[in-house]
Amino acid sequence: MVEGRWRTAGRALLRVIVVWAVSTLTMLALAGLLPDFQLQSDDGDSITRTAVTAAWGAGAFGLLTALVWPVVVRALLLVSALVLGLLVFFLNGSLLLIALWLIPDGRGAADLDTAVVVAAVMSAVASATSTALAVRDDDAYRRRLSRLADRRRRRRGVDGGRAGTPGTVFLQLDGVGHEVLRRAAKDGVMPTVAAWMDESHRLTPWRTDWSSQTGASQLGILHGSNHDVPAFRWYEKDSGRVLVCNRPASAAELQRRAIQRTGEGGLLTVDGASRGNLFSGGAEQVALVLSVAARRGRATRSRAGYFAYFSDPANAVRTAMSFVAEVAREIGQSTPARLRGDRPRIKRGGLYPLIRAFATVVERDVVVAAVIGDMLAGRNAVYADLVAYDEVAHHSGPHSRDASMVLERLDRSLAMIAKVAEHTPRGYRIVLLSDHGQSPGETFEGAYGLSLKDLVRAGCGLPVSRRAERSKRGAEARDAAGDALRSALHRRVAEEADEHPAPGPDPIVLASGNLALISFPDTAERLSREQIEHRHPALLSTLANHPGIGFLLVRSEEHGSVVLGPGGVEVPVTELADSGPLAVFGRGAADAVRRSDSFPHVADIMVNSMHDPEAGTVHAFEEQIGSHGGLGGEQAQPFLLSPVDLSAPVADGAELVGAERVHRVLRRWLRECAGPQVPIGPAEASPPDRAA
Repeated sequence: MVEGRWRTAGRALLRVIVVWAVSTLTMLALAGLLPDFQLQSDDGDSITRTAVTAAWGAGAFGLLTALVWPVVVRALLLVSALVLGLLVFFLNGSLLLIALWLIPDGRGAADLDTAVVVAAVMSAVASATSTALAVRDDDAYRRRLSRLADRRRRRRGVDGGRAGTPGTVFLQLDGVGHEVLRRAAKDGVMPTVAAWMDESHRLTPWRTDWSSQTGASQLGILHGSNHDVPAFRWYEKDSGRVLVCNRPASAAELQRRAIQRTGEGGLLTVDGASRGNLFSGGAEQVALVLSVAARRGRATRSRAGYFAYFSDPANAVRTAMSFVAEVAREIGQSTPARLRGDRPRIKRGGLYPLIRAFATVVERDVVVAAVIGDMLAGRNAVYADLVAYDEVAHHSGPHSRDASMVLERLDRSLAMIAKVAEHTPRGYRIVLLSDHGQSPGETFEGAYGLSLKDLVRAGCGLPVSRRAERSKRGAEARDAAGDALRSALHRRVAEEADEHPAPGPDPIVLASGNLALISFPDTAERLSREQIEHRHPALLSTLANHPGIGFLLVRSEEHGSVVLGPGGVEVPVTELADSGPLAVFGRGAADAVRRSDSFPHVADIMVNSMHDPEAGTVHAFEEQIGSHGGLGGEQAQPFLLSPVDLSAPVADGAELVGAERVHRVLRRWLRECAGPQVPIGPAEASPPDRAA
């Protein structure tokens, strides 16, 4: 407690010194601009002497304003507003004249009208500086929110005590793997998370499906079904359309399909709020939710998140300062890495510093403020996605210092939310979880000098461009953030150029991290291995034997679907086990492949990159040195950090597998917190889940 008081006192002293320095510079500038404002003797002074004079004057004016102004305002409460408004300028000018009179040796002088102008400018600058410093202080921000909560309770006639059942806040740290979180807590990077793990929460790993990315995981978590989501982007032959999880139209369609399959609205259907997510979860209160971003009308309220946040000037200043700092931080981090020749490395120039700052600062601040607002409003369930780490890890690597610094700032946001929970009208249980992890590694193109698309075209005997074509980056955070922002500003959301590819015999190659999908659009059905080899005899062997590829999944007319590996390895999916060509991909890989093979829109050829189990590396088919989307390494190992007063996610010794299972666990916890929140299905009759 004593240490905290000293820290608070130190911050207050620092604010006073900074405001004093800025006021001194402002006074010097005004003395140079206004001929009737003097800070020097008639014989002239040195620059140092003039600066000391300005410091005296600024300090005296600030002290007089702090001491005298509250007394004057209290004495003039009975004066009409118009008269008081006119007196403000006169009184400020008078205080400045007194401050100049207090300067030693009588070096300060000004006419009354000039003093009024100088005082007004200095007051405005000092106020803006003080406000800017205060809004970056998390303690001051929390105190402001606490006062807001107290005012709301008084307006409602509610006392300060807690009433009713507790609510639940689900905070998703996008892309943070189980091992990354555990290591960050152990190394002191995330002290808030470390305290939760030691005192109040249990950490549980879970395993994703083959498609280890936000679209598949979050759809399963929020809506209970991610059936027929084979990747981050894929081609559907029946509609001739490419679906991309971070596009509003695609997200809306995926949500519609999930609701149709489950017959339920989602996890948040009863007094829930969805913030910064790809999908709504059935919540009525939504902000920055992609699946409703393309809609119009007040009912969706998706764009309201930005406007509600930035309508408060203090919020705008707070976020603007962090935005500028983050742009400078990215430039300061990427430039030395480029000069050192660090490997692996991808390009981080152009607009990327601005894009990173938007994803790691603007979205974070808006989502955190929305969550706090939901807690102050006493909502039953809130689900929010914090995307900052995922964006930076794609470009800097999941174990980089850059990504670690993002985790530090996310931990401060978690601490703020936990502190605000002490002042909310109802108690809250905070559940922390992730949708996937990330695996490091050189890009496929960087390691082998050509993109997967070029390799496929070469295997098909098609011409390959001399200049390698850069593949699209699949960072959900950046693209989704841009689309959400355009929607918030009533701008049309642009579609990808290849969303409706032209029909023809040439293969469509779509990358999702280290998972790739190859489709031939000129056929209505999924091509078989025999058909592919008849068309392009060298394609499958070229891919299966490439050192950067781990295995292929294709349909065989003779054996059903088969997994192909290097050296002519061929295993029917029905006989697939976590050995053979899938041995390096770890436990559960065979079941994950079998499940995706059952999807109606699985590609003609599914390609998973190689995986080095010792180094934990994969090769992304996109321009990413930290990737996710397929099998291999930490990308398939997210976490669930839950309060110990909730039931265990799974029984001892069991595994939590698949986003749909996570959905059922979260539903159970909502019932434990506040009674039935969503329809109870037969699969949830006996908690906790015991099957893997």
